[in-house]
Amino acid sequence: MITVVDYGMGNLRSVEKGFERFGFDVKVSGNPNDIKHTDKLVLPGVGAFKDAIIGLQQRGLIEPIIEFVRRGKPFLGICLGLQLLFSRSYEDGEYMGLDIIPGKVIRFDFSGRQTNEKLKIPHMGWNQIDIVRQDNPLLKNVPCNSYMYFVHSYYVCPEDKNVVATETDYGMRFTSMIWHKNIFASQFHPEKSQKYGLAILENFGNL
Repeated sequence: MITVVDYGMGNLRSVEKGFERFGFDVKVSGNPNDIKHTDKLVLPGVGAFKDAIIGLQQRGLIEPIIEFVRRGKPFLGICLGLQLLFSRSYEDGEYMGLDIIPGKVIRFDFSGRQTNEKLKIPHMGWNQIDIVRQDNPLLKNVPCNSYMYFVHSYYVCPEDKNVVATETDYGMRFTSMIWHKNIFASQFHPEKSQKYGLAILENFGNL
């Protein structure tokens, strides 16, 4: 069973459909008991970091998610679901995250750039991923420099660079996917990234 966490934010149905495409048993739930007893967990998210943390707190989901990860079961974070794993975010203030992956979440800042290239914030649309860790099981059959779909104004800065699985160029190189033991998370949306994004979901379901 794959459970997609419902805390009031995220493209839940599109993620669910992505897994259903490959015949996986998947459900969307905001019930802490479902999180405790599922085989694999997916934390999606679109929107503001502060609202997401409040949504998780109000539904009593923070401890079940942390405990699930500690038990070593497969976990996938998507977009905001990646950022929530980190220690703190500086989106419209400073807010504590789940602190599962040490590091911070900061905003793109191109104000000091000496270039004619005009980069917009948010970073939105198709961009390539450079695979840093070739042994990542979720990137099986996903070529380096594949295009994935992004929508974000903030990016993660892990303290431990060994967790970086892919990087992407947008005025700078930033971490676009992490992998640490049973924890996988991407800044891009695999469920919106066509063939190779869906391959990531299939690989996760097959873990």
